[in-house]
Amino acid sequence: GHNHAAHKPQHESVLLASNDCTDKGRRCIAHCLVSFVEGDTELAECASKVHEMQTICTAFSDLVASNSEYQKDYAKICIAACEDCEKICREHDEHFECKDCADACQALVKAIKKSFA
Repeated sequence: GHNHAAHKPQHESVLLASNDCTDKGRRCIAHCLVSFVEGDTELAECASKVHEMQTICTAFSDLVASNSEYQKDYAKICIAACEDCEKICREHDEHFECKDCADACQALVKAIKKSFA
């Protein structure tokens, strides 16, 4: 006997952007792992930053989905992780996985700034 619509995430665009970012990050790390298996470790720093971003964005996504009181504070951490990830992925944007990850990070930062300004 209560309104379930009130439980909907308040920042839907941020939630979608965060989930896209972690998905693109997953694909980027998979690409990095293939490179590692082939003996190329050039993408090691990229994989490390993407892993950090994924961990932070996954937690942030959970906070946004539940309309947590901590989402605004955590948004700052997510922005920092995404900006770092984007920077390193842009160094390897000849790989579409890195470019897609960087673009998704950039989009998430924009969505956060718009929603939590």
